[in-house]
Amino acid sequence: MDIGLIITAALSGVFIGSVLGFIGAGGAMVSVPIFIYLFDFSPVAATTASLAVVGLAAIAGLRPKFKSNDVLVKEGLTIWALGLVSNIGFSLIVEDIPETVILVGFSMVLIGAAYSMLKVPAKGVAEKRMPSWALIILSLVIGSITGLFGIGGGFLAIPVLVLFFNTPQNKAAGTSLFIIALNCLTALFAKIPIWDQLNWRYPILIAITAVVTAQATSKIATRTPTVHLKQAFAFLLVAIAGFTILNQVIL
Repeated sequence: MDIGLIITAALSGVFIGSVLGFIGAGGAMVSVPIFIYLFDFSPVAATTASLAVVGLAAIAGLRPKFKSNDVLVKEGLTIWALGLVSNIGFSLIVEDIPETVILVGFSMVLIGAAYSMLKVPAKGVAEKRMPSWALIILSLVIGSITGLFGIGGGFLAIPVLVLFFNTPQNKAAGTSLFIIALNCLTALFAKIPIWDQLNWRYPILIAITAVVTAQATSKIATRTPTVHLKQAFAFLLVAIAGFTILNQVIL
């Protein structure tokens, strides 16, 4: 293994774990470009490796969230179960989709995620429970983007919980990690036929450092304001999306 790539992998894991621990979403949005542009993975291989890294890091970050009662288990399980069909379905056909379509679609998702992170949640309003129609729509969309782009869907779960249903940010972030873990591991196992196409050495190293970092930052996040971090991360997502689109469409 190249020493430079080892260091890059370790730093990448720290970054991905920090994103998941502090924000509760967005790990796959940076891990997919990292695998493509730093480790020369194909889009399908990158999204598959991302599922492993982000899924394991999300599991690691869940422990303190459960201890502080910040995970809405019923809603999380429902979103995961309702999205199984679209998640597994797109996971099975993603190899047949042109790489340019995957990357441009991925970029559009990043822009949507950035917009959702810049929205300001309502304050001083009591919590509301999710209505069934919103759960169904959200679940199907999250399942689709997980299967197609290797994204766990936390960026969709958080704004829906916070903006539309006025769920406190801490519970939204905790539930988001729960959904990410379930969705990523489901899609990862649906992609077993392409596991042998990947060089797993660097994803494993990234996963280890991401898991350790996610555990540490998840504990800190419970008492740390994350508004400015989310804003900075949103602009980073727009920059990644712009670069990816230029690289595919213009260059």
